[in-house]
Amino acid sequence: MARQTRRNFLKSSIAAAGATIAISGTKSSGNILGSNDRINVAVAGLHGRGKSHMDEFAKMQNVQVVYVVDPDTTQFDGAVRRVESIQKKAPRPVQDVRMALEDENVNVLSIATPNHWHSLMAIWGCEHKKDVYVEKPLSHNVHEGRVLVEAARKHDAIVQHGTQYRSSGTWNKIANVIEKGTYGKLKVAHGLCYKRRGSIGEKEQQSPPDHLDFSLWLGPAQEQPYHGNLVHYNWHWFWDFGNGDIGNQGVHQMDIARWGVPGGKLPNSVVCVGGRFGYEDQGETANTQVALFDYGDTKLIFEVRGLMPQNTITDMFHFEDGTIKEDGRFYKKGSKEGEALPDVADTRGPGGSNHFGNFIEAVRAHDRKMLNAEVEEGHYSSALCHLANVSYRLGEGASFDTTPKHLAASDAALESFESMKEHLAQSKVDLANTKLQVGRFLEIDPKTETFKNDGEANKLLFRNYREGFTVPDSLA
Repeated sequence: MARQTRRNFLKSSIAAAGATIAISGTKSSGNILGSNDRINVAVAGLHGRGKSHMDEFAKMQNVQVVYVVDPDTTQFDGAVRRVESIQKKAPRPVQDVRMALEDENVNVLSIATPNHWHSLMAIWGCEHKKDVYVEKPLSHNVHEGRVLVEAARKHDAIVQHGTQYRSSGTWNKIANVIEKGTYGKLKVAHGLCYKRRGSIGEKEQQSPPDHLDFSLWLGPAQEQPYHGNLVHYNWHWFWDFGNGDIGNQGVHQMDIARWGVPGGKLPNSVVCVGGRFGYEDQGETANTQVALFDYGDTKLIFEVRGLMPQNTITDMFHFEDGTIKEDGRFYKKGSKEGEALPDVADTRGPGGSNHFGNFIEAVRAHDRKMLNAEVEEGHYSSALCHLANVSYRLGEGASFDTTPKHLAASDAALESFESMKEHLAQSKVDLANTKLQVGRFLEIDPKTETFKNDGEANKLLFRNYREGFTVPDSLA
């Protein structure tokens, strides 16, 4: 849909609804806002994480949520009441984010939609001179993440990624200690996403409910039948919309792990093994994975386990003589007593541990260097999740007696693989009669953000977009 056509459509839609929107506190992109200037926010995606977006922005001084956006109109009443109870003024509910974007009085677009909408909606926000807070993962595939970075640069937009651990004082200190080289070279950055994910069962295809604009919900995804396992949460486990738990909860721990890799952007190679074990249901993505990323002297290992009785979500950094754990202490090999890390400078931007507050401070100053999770950092961390999934999706079934040769090249990765098998056996998975998906070993060109000599894998760095919801090839 061409921009002019879309603009005319939205103007006529607003007029037809009898809408008059008069909101104070405007700005033009590039202007610095004072502490007394009001920032007007549109929150898109209201069911899950969007509640936190509404709460955080509505309670800030001189910040107001003026639009709440969702294709499902059943989300409106609760969202309006929620915001109004905090800021004492009701926001305007709309189904189509483009109606909010056309309002020049809106300063910020805050995105908490399903993953497949993240990059496109953020790109639209940049094009409309809005600053953007976009939930994790930044993208649904590698290509659109890079285009979003280009959009932020082209339109001089402030874009914060929702990996809020970047605003943690503990993880900031750990990353800075590693960079300083206090404990020598980092050997392994190790991320764990052990989070219980039960079966979603099977839902039959049916007509979408009247309160849901399913075409708008699909957005960039291709037309397909509606079923009840899509709206509102289980879309995470379907490739057209989500990225599995590695790109859901896991992207937080992936971001921390990559943060610790000195100079870490994209790796030299990736391989991922795993499967959807323990039940048969409608879901498509893996619930168990071990991924190995090669950064030369440093390896990044990431694990996902969805059958755990208890959640373990953390990162560890292994050196020749010991390990830094999430408690911010260094444990020498063989010791159960950790020692305090040395003092280093706190390199976080303003806002302390408040990730939304950090974003608003950067918006006021119009300074992307103040952001703790700037768009390009979000792109690289999200891309790692996508690269692992590409390897996994192109894999082949094998016996659990098989030792994947590319994992065997790393003692730490092989240890994670063996531990994964023990976990599955303890979870009553019959390994003798279950196939392991052994992902394709893929070499990466970090400069072009493509795979080397693998056209099939490169196709999975993109997607086929639906007309009217297309991410361009490039904005550079």
